[in-house]
Amino acid sequence: MPLALCRVAIDTYRENVAYLHRECDLYRAEGFQALSKVEVRANGRRILASLNVVDDVAIVGHTQLGLSEDAFSLLGVEEGHAVSVSQAEPPASIPALHRKIAGERLSRRDFREIIQDIAELRYSKIELTAFVMACELGELDREEIFYLSDAMGQVGRRLDWHEHPVVDKHCIGGIPGNRTSMLVVPIVAAHGLLCPKTSSRAITSPSGTADTMEVLAKVEVPFDELGELVRTHRGCVAWGGTSELSPADDVLISVERPLSIDSPGQMVASILSKKVAAGSTHLLLDIPIGPHAKVRSMPEARRLRKLFEFVAGRMGLVLDVVITDGSQPVGRGIGPVLEARDVMRVLTNHPEAPMDLRQKSLRLAGRMLEFDPDIRGGDGFGIARDILDSGRALEKMQAIIRAQGEKPFDLDNPELAPHRFEVLAPRGGVVTAIDNLRLARIARLAGAPKAKGAGVDLLAQIGDRVVQGQPLYRVHAAFRSERGFAHQCSERDSGYSIGQPDEINRLNVEF
Repeated sequence: MPLALCRVAIDTYRENVAYLHRECDLYRAEGFQALSKVEVRANGRRILASLNVVDDVAIVGHTQLGLSEDAFSLLGVEEGHAVSVSQAEPPASIPALHRKIAGERLSRRDFREIIQDIAELRYSKIELTAFVMACELGELDREEIFYLSDAMGQVGRRLDWHEHPVVDKHCIGGIPGNRTSMLVVPIVAAHGLLCPKTSSRAITSPSGTADTMEVLAKVEVPFDELGELVRTHRGCVAWGGTSELSPADDVLISVERPLSIDSPGQMVASILSKKVAAGSTHLLLDIPIGPHAKVRSMPEARRLRKLFEFVAGRMGLVLDVVITDGSQPVGRGIGPVLEARDVMRVLTNHPEAPMDLRQKSLRLAGRMLEFDPDIRGGDGFGIARDILDSGRALEKMQAIIRAQGEKPFDLDNPELAPHRFEVLAPRGGVVTAIDNLRLARIARLAGAPKAKGAGVDLLAQIGDRVVQGQPLYRVHAAFRSERGFAHQCSERDSGYSIGQPDEINRLNVEF
């Protein structure tokens, strides 16, 4: 019994959802149940979707099938087109999922089957959540983490550059600002190393690398164009969502992030699967530590490094891990436009370029350059500095921006959100600590990353001496209401601690 397709304007975030009216003849005849999986077919194409049952004809009529925004786009036919709907076969990997829920250790084949079903959207959100929680509570051993990572990297498209080495850099996240990738890529690409950087958008942070790059250029590069762009310019800074690399990872993230789950095993699988699928042979991994970072102590960082090294070795990936200072934001801006301003100031050797962002980027780029067998260990930093100071990195970044699709950007007068306020020091003293999580939340409340010009402009760092009433940071908000939310949050806790110099907790990192 064919139904007429109806587009339901609901964003269901990486879950295909279908809508049937309770009085639909097909609904009653087939015995569909809410939240069950159905198969929708039209024009030789099919998608799987979770079924929602509605009682309002304003949403979907008796002879219609509604699809959420993502599902409608994926099916690829126009509204009113005839579609057929049937019960979907249960995923073949469900028995393996049940064994994992029961606490059993799964095989390599089990993980491959589960990840295949997840990538094909055969799992409902309930089943996805069950898998994520079973892996979280069951504490995957390192062999299982390798099986999961390998399965995620194998399912989906893979890139092969037919050269060696292919380098990449990744940070485990949690530090506002920290847009080192947008500086490292043009430096190593200007040297001649191949660096296909596919980056993520923000989910819970004020900006991801893709969000910041999108201020300067288009980041949605089709898969078929990505290869030519990278081979021509030796690098890119593109959004990974359009490349279909490790697609199961994006699906799993859709349930991990709302649950605030970022276990070591799932972090390793997420990062390494993407890099292997992107064709990387060498990876530089940045693990920041700090009281308000994802990793809080040096012993924890070393354990995580060993886990990354084990799995990367099994996957054939050369890995160099650096442990860095994550006690405060890197750079001066938090939010897409402010971070883009910082990046371009460093690339142009601007007198107001943030030195912490410059130095960290040079050190990371130097380590990456040492993947080149012709560069001796310890020489990378000097070569990276010469590439940046000479303007070659800027030229390379401008070429990548033009190739991806340049957008207008005025470095001296960036377009910032119009509603602003300053947070002032409540007393004199020295900045002894900065809460990364609090500042990231304030920037989010101000509208970042959806509003590109929203965010937090830092005016003081740890170790700076301030007087009472001196501005610590300036908040830019897109709307008056968002300004109000950010202001209330900053009044409850500014995120800054003011004290005496001996109260600063210096981190001894291994850079």
